[in-house]
Amino acid sequence: MIMLYLTSLLLSMFITLTLIPILRGVARHVHLVDLPSERKVHTQPIPKVGGIAMAVGILVPATLWLEISIFAKAVLSASGIIILFGIVDDMRDVGYKLKLFGQIMAGMIVIYYGGISIQTMGNILPAGLSIPPLLGIPLTLLVIVGVTNAINLSDGLDGLAGGVAMLCFICIAYLSYRIEMINIALLSIAIAGAIFGFLRFNTYPANIFMGDAGSQLLGFLAITLSLKITQGATPYSPLLPLILLGFPILDTLTVMTERIVGGRSPFVADKNHFHHKLIRLGLFHNEAVFIIYVLQAFLVSSAFVFRFHSEWFLLVYYGIFSGTIVFGFIGADRSGWRLKRYDIIDNFIKGKLRWIKDKQIVIRVSFRIVKWGLPVLLLFTCFIPLRMPAYLPMIALGFSCIVIWTRLFRIEWMGGVLRMALYLLIPFLLFLTEIHSPVWMGVRIEGLYQICFGIIAVFVIFTLKFTRRRKGFKSTPMDFLIFFIALVIPKLADLNIVSFNLGMLTVRVIIFLFSYEVLIGELRKDFDGLALITILTMLVLTVRGIHINL
Repeated sequence: MIMLYLTSLLLSMFITLTLIPILRGVARHVHLVDLPSERKVHTQPIPKVGGIAMAVGILVPATLWLEISIFAKAVLSASGIIILFGIVDDMRDVGYKLKLFGQIMAGMIVIYYGGISIQTMGNILPAGLSIPPLLGIPLTLLVIVGVTNAINLSDGLDGLAGGVAMLCFICIAYLSYRIEMINIALLSIAIAGAIFGFLRFNTYPANIFMGDAGSQLLGFLAITLSLKITQGATPYSPLLPLILLGFPILDTLTVMTERIVGGRSPFVADKNHFHHKLIRLGLFHNEAVFIIYVLQAFLVSSAFVFRFHSEWFLLVYYGIFSGTIVFGFIGADRSGWRLKRYDIIDNFIKGKLRWIKDKQIVIRVSFRIVKWGLPVLLLFTCFIPLRMPAYLPMIALGFSCIVIWTRLFRIEWMGGVLRMALYLLIPFLLFLTEIHSPVWMGVRIEGLYQICFGIIAVFVIFTLKFTRRRKGFKSTPMDFLIFFIALVIPKLADLNIVSFNLGMLTVRVIIFLFSYEVLIGELRKDFDGLALITILTMLVLTVRGIHINL
């Protein structure tokens, strides 16, 4: 089952990564482009195809591995409606009324056909009292439509909506896994993988947007799945979705209230969202996104910690959080407070860092360590597993042949081919090292092995910070998401599954994939050395696998 989760994550991510460059090429021809305007921060037309790529990335593993149930059919059918109406809006900007119509249609499908309904509010209502269907159905529809739009409206800065949603789905996946809702866990993991692949192109400065099709889909799935795991026969508090999705909900309620008080329509777009206010306070684009990521991570962590607490506690807790945010902005606005950027930071510290970067003192060392240390670490990993499935060495041999063919005949494809080979094989290889670890991997060697991952991670960060590349994968707020996941997952003690630690496996997979992404970008299309050592690694894996299975 754990391998199924990992496969769902990787397949959705890989499909999304593969489709986005293809769809980007046809975006202009079908008018799926976001044009600059006064209320937008980008200055160049950006293709809005990320939502379509994510939808396909989610659909494939969902179709392959989800148990065919009424709920699964309802969610996938309703998601199709959301995507369809979102694409129409992305192409023609049809306005909020048609979007609301599509959202209501999708909501009714999951309510009447999928069985999603708000039936209880826990101890907020008198003991034994449930919400009657006459009230519960319209309330559920209102919540689904409201949260769908909340995520949609939060999509105002590069990487913002995707990062916030990914944190939500990671938490939903874990919570559903704990109560054995396998379908919800698999679907949430597939969604998180698709978002991760999308963020590769959407972090600042973005060259792809998810569009209304993507942001509405993420909002709709987030509220639908969170309601599924908190309503009915479940140990979790029914108010948990309020904590999970609390930041975009608060943002939407605040901005709509301001519009109504100002005598404007609540559906007319403006620049009063929280992310706009953070920028007006003096934060840069990346800094505003980072702050919101931190706040969302705080809420997601709170949802995990307080998942069994009373509804009154969660309501008061969310009220305190919301009041702090809202009154903080009000106080800053009335006092005219702005972030001060001191000369000692801008001139002295940043100046020194700029001098170091110009002299390329750090990048020369850090890049060489990553360039040679990362492949050597992967090569060493190939010698760890005691057992391998018979198909793995054959797949490795196939990938080595593909890399050789690409080097000879299609050198321009080499970057994509290396990503495909490494991204697909590394997680499975690391999984085998966890469940089939040899005796010689004692405490000392295991400790040194772990230290090597830490060293690689440190020098990858240095490489990102001091690179002189203008294009490709660079340091962004997405780094926070990666390292938040890497730090938090190993702390979940109940994820130690039988004979291996899923948390540590996740950390190693993240470090390997993240590091190879940086390395491929930093090589600037000079892939000969990496291709050669990758072929060698694949052949070692092939020979070892054949020997083990003889």
